[in-house]
Amino acid sequence: MPRLLYSPASPYSAKVRMAAVHTGYALESETVDTNADPEKLLKANPLGKIPCLVTDDGDGIHDSRVIMQYIGRETGNTLYPRNSAKRLEAERLEAIADGICDCLLAHVYERRFRPEEKIHLPWLERQWSKATRALDELNENPPKLTKKITGGHIALRATLGYLALRFDGQWERGRPKLTRWAKRFDERFPEIAAELPK
Repeated sequence: MPRLLYSPASPYSAKVRMAAVHTGYALESETVDTNADPEKLLKANPLGKIPCLVTDDGDGIHDSRVIMQYIGRETGNTLYPRNSAKRLEAERLEAIADGICDCLLAHVYERRFRPEEKIHLPWLERQWSKATRALDELNENPPKLTKKITGGHIALRATLGYLALRFDGQWERGRPKLTRWAKRFDERFPEIAAELPK
């Protein structure tokens, strides 16, 4: 059975685990500490990044978007629509969700790995402003939540889950549509929401 090397707090890992639940793609999940450079992770992904899907053949598939596309193909195109315009819409939503996560993680790592006196506040403010601009745009036009969700919907929910985990109370004000969207997603897809970042 394919094995996913992941971290419970990672929004990218959560996205892949959520997609696996949604599509019925069977995999085993194994937590790894990327800071320890575990051999099993480096063997599958020389970059040492998670998530990393290890196939039955021992091949490593890395970068969450590549894994999502792989799972989608393996499950009969269940994550991305066949229609070109709708597929692009799903992929754009996933890209903006991942981009927000990139900014948030840069923010978290700056505080986690630098001594207090070396934290670069202008850098933190720049990352936060990028994330909030994207969140504002999504709040103005939240994606429609239909019965048939895409990899983009899943990516956005994973991103909002990461915000709730690391930035609770710092992003919700002024974004009622987005907070309602997350609540509706969880009500409709509780089994997927169970895999949110922890």
